[in-house]
Amino acid sequence: MMVEIFLLMSSAIMASIGVYFFVKTKNAQKEQKAELERLKIETDQLLLKAKQEAQAEYERIIEKAREEARALLNNAQTEYTQILERARKEAEAYEKEKKEELRQKELQLERRLEALERREEELFKREKDIREKERSLEEFYKSIREKEKEIEERLKEVEELRSRELLELQRIASLTFEEARREVLKKAEEEARISAIKLAKAIEEEYVQKAEYEAKKIIASAVQRIAPEIAINYTTTTVDLPSNEFKGRIIGREGRNIRTFELLTGVDLIIDDTPDVVTISSFDPLRREIAKEALQRLIEDGRIHPARIEEVVEEVKKEMDEKIRKIGEETCTELGLYDINPGLYYYIGKLYFRTSYSQNVLLHSKEVAYLAGLMAEELGLDAKMARRAGLLHDIGKSISHELGGSHTDIGVELCKKYGEPDLVINAIRAHHNEEPVRYPEVALVCAADALSAARPGARRESLEAYLKRLEKLESIIKSFPGVQNAYAVQAGREVRVIVNPDEISDEEAYVLSKNIARKIEEELDFPGQIKVVVIREKRFVEHAK
Repeated sequence: MMVEIFLLMSSAIMASIGVYFFVKTKNAQKEQKAELERLKIETDQLLLKAKQEAQAEYERIIEKAREEARALLNNAQTEYTQILERARKEAEAYEKEKKEELRQKELQLERRLEALERREEELFKREKDIREKERSLEEFYKSIREKEKEIEERLKEVEELRSRELLELQRIASLTFEEARREVLKKAEEEARISAIKLAKAIEEEYVQKAEYEAKKIIASAVQRIAPEIAINYTTTTVDLPSNEFKGRIIGREGRNIRTFELLTGVDLIIDDTPDVVTISSFDPLRREIAKEALQRLIEDGRIHPARIEEVVEEVKKEMDEKIRKIGEETCTELGLYDINPGLYYYIGKLYFRTSYSQNVLLHSKEVAYLAGLMAEELGLDAKMARRAGLLHDIGKSISHELGGSHTDIGVELCKKYGEPDLVINAIRAHHNEEPVRYPEVALVCAADALSAARPGARRESLEAYLKRLEKLESIIKSFPGVQNAYAVQAGREVRVIVNPDEISDEEAYVLSKNIARKIEEELDFPGQIKVVVIREKRFVEHAK
């Protein structure tokens, strides 16, 4: 019973559980369905919300993109404006630069046109001279033809005379035909030779006069066309002081500053009673220039003591080499010699600090270059090469005092080292007669060198040296036998030698003048040239009573 009850209860419980689960399942299905509906609604709401958010985000992104685009557009516009402004300024600067270049080119063209006009005028003058020379040559040829006709007429006369003389000789002397012929021919030959010599001498004298006239005209034209600087250098240089108290500072305690300065520069400082002035004394222009520059810097700086003096002098010496090279380069540019080896610039510039009888060697060389170039242009020769040889003819003097020896030998070595042409080498040697002139331009350089040295005021020397030179000149001349007396005139540029007419003949007097000139060249150092005049005369005096 209990079992049945238990079974019934179990069945009822199972049925209840089944009903419960069934109902629950149904409810679960309903709930699931409702949940699905709810989820579907929520999903639709989420989708709608997502769409709305996406739309809002899209609109926000679009707005942001538009704002960024507007900002970029504004930046681009600003940058475009800046670039445009910068480009405009660059264009204006470029245009200005181009205008300046065009202006410079226009100036260069104007200068070239002026140079061409001058060259055209020179060519016109030269053409005119050539036409005049052609006319003179035609006249000369005409005179030659006339003289040839005259000679032919004289030859005809000689033939007639010869035939008449032949007949006369045969008639008078009873000579054979051959003997008479030889005698007449001999006489005619002598007459023809004398006539030819006279004619040749007349022609030679005429052309010597013409050549001298042309040479004088060319030299005068060349000298007139240049305005040489004053080429005199003295042995002292003055430096102005701000006040007189600087003299004491330059001297220093117990003279330490002035001794240091003189030792380092190799000059003498003269500090006297002259107010606000210090004098630098030295025979070396380069030392004077270094001392002057160093002293001026020390005065400007105000610190004057041995250590500072040594520092400033070293600085000036280092800068002086570059200054010397620049002087040489500017000189070559001034003369239009752009193809000279730059290695020669230093030696050319150094000539500015060298003197010959107080004549500045660089200014002398420039003057020789200008004169030789102008004369070469007048004669239709190579003016540039003449200027080159004129500038370098004394180049050895730049270092001859350092190396010793002849400045011509040193100059030849320098020019060979830097590849100068043979014409320049010949000019260096020929202007002191160490070798014959081989080029016409070299002859012009020698003439220009003599002109520059002999020009009044170009050279000077101390009174003591001048008197010693005249004494030595007269002693050299009096050493020759037969010389009675010798007188130096025209500041030693001419010497007149009086000889004993009983001991020296006319021919010996001619030879004596050559020997005296040669001995003066060998034993005496002198500026320019010395004219030797030998005078031989006899005087016979009688008194009428």
